[in-house]
Amino acid sequence: MITPQPPTAEAPDSYLPLLAKQPTSTPTPSPESLRPNILLIVSDDQRYDTMEVMPRTNAWIFDQGVTFSRAYVTTAKCCPSRSSILTGMLAHNHGVLVNANPLSHTTFAQRFHESGYYTGLVGKYLNSWDGSKRPEFDFWVALQGENSPYYDPQLYVQGKLTQESGYITSILGEHARTFIQTAHNQEKPFLLIFAPNAPHAPALAAPGDEDLYGDLEPYQPASFGEEDISDKPDWVHDYPLLTKNEIGEIERFRQKQLQTLHALDLTVDSLMAELSATGELDNTVVLYLSDNGYFWGEHRISTEKDWAYEEGIHVPFALRYPPLTANPYVSDQLVANIDIAPTFYELAGMPIPDEVDGRSLVPLLEGEQEWRDKLLIENWRQREPYLAVRTQQYMYVEYAFDTTELYDMVADPYQLNNVAKNPDYAEVVAKLHEYLDGVRADLPERVAARWQD
Repeated sequence: MITPQPPTAEAPDSYLPLLAKQPTSTPTPSPESLRPNILLIVSDDQRYDTMEVMPRTNAWIFDQGVTFSRAYVTTAKCCPSRSSILTGMLAHNHGVLVNANPLSHTTFAQRFHESGYYTGLVGKYLNSWDGSKRPEFDFWVALQGENSPYYDPQLYVQGKLTQESGYITSILGEHARTFIQTAHNQEKPFLLIFAPNAPHAPALAAPGDEDLYGDLEPYQPASFGEEDISDKPDWVHDYPLLTKNEIGEIERFRQKQLQTLHALDLTVDSLMAELSATGELDNTVVLYLSDNGYFWGEHRISTEKDWAYEEGIHVPFALRYPPLTANPYVSDQLVANIDIAPTFYELAGMPIPDEVDGRSLVPLLEGEQEWRDKLLIENWRQREPYLAVRTQQYMYVEYAFDTTELYDMVADPYQLNNVAKNPDYAEVVAKLHEYLDGVRADLPERVAARWQD
């Protein structure tokens, strides 16, 4: 377990959260004001089990909304995952299979802009985009290319490449607060995508945070540096046992990632305070998630994220919107990044496009009992493409060129014992294999070719 240090004691004054102010007046309701604002916060490479170092974000969003304990990304890779967030589509349908692929499908941001929303993006758009301004955004502050340095970054600000000074998370936070202030003066609802690069490598701490979490206990769950990999696919055998130096490097990087999340926590706090000060908070749908997880030595894996183990695909995910989440709770239903776009469409009173693969969370938030019993996970990396199914109890993975995996997540949450060849699970394997056969039969030709090569 992580033991966070007091949240503000180590932070320099420039990173302290803004104090929330009460609005001085209540605006007269209008048809436009009945459409909710949207604030989507997407962190970068954040594991599902790191939220405890973000107490302010928890207090504002997770503790005041619905926390989804079984939330997944359908492709654990930055650009494919973000494309699924923007479209509600699975990677094999939107076509962004790897980080270099451009996205050609219409995004919810485009449709919201066309429907009258004041739209903004602050941070990372897509790895395949150079950072220059896109027309569907009224307000645009983007990283130059795939990632930006943590200090003194160059950002595209309203189309102009601009040299900024300071720490990137705080700089992006200032731009996001400017957007909220500007949007408040618009006679229309707003959509803001706030996508900082924390805690992505190299994960450099903010000034004053360099010594945070120095007393972390070693992170060594049952799957850490897994010794017996005889039942694992061949690709796992390519990873040797972790050395003492490698374990030290993993621990140092883990600490650095958590340090960057401290600065992000302060920034999210300031954005929520700004929403409160402008009187927009309770009419704003706030959704927080990461684009994928990250490995810290589990199954011998580090510095990667796109394998079908929980550390790569399981992400933090919470939604706050008082009309639907007045009574906070934790849901264990299977939800995913592909559910975000259809949820936003429904909340904004817009039709959900036929091409969307995900499901709106609105019926679930309204108490609907019927929900999905399985979720497709896919990855189209050249090295080892796979299709997988996550159910409430099982994780089943089929590789194009390797050994099938099945894990009973109730009996074996660390995914140590592959039971795909165990006769006791033959019926489960047959059922999930049949489902994936159906998926393969409908793959677009370009994608199917990767499975066959």
